[in-house]
Amino acid sequence: MGKIRNANKKIEKNVVGAYKKVENTVVSGYKKLEDKFVDMFLRNDDETIEEAKERVKKEQKELEERNIKLREEHLERTRKIVEDSQKNIKK
Repeated sequence: MGKIRNANKKIEKNVVGAYKKVENTVVSGYKKLEDKFVDMFLRNDDETIEEAKERVKKEQKELEERNIKLREEHLERTRKIVEDSQKNIKK
């Protein structure tokens, strides 16, 4: 039974090692592609790639917050219109 367990451990180690190697290769490739994209299309002249990523992340968050606020305002205006129209129907 010990030989089988040892063989399984070796197989496990090889599979996990191969998986980690593939994972690291994919992640590394993605990061290189991301950095190149940011450098070419998003980076301002006076900032590093990392600074550009942070700026874009901040801008994205601000945009999302603005859109949430606009949706809430729109919803409130719509509710007001519905309430006013219901009042007019009852008259």
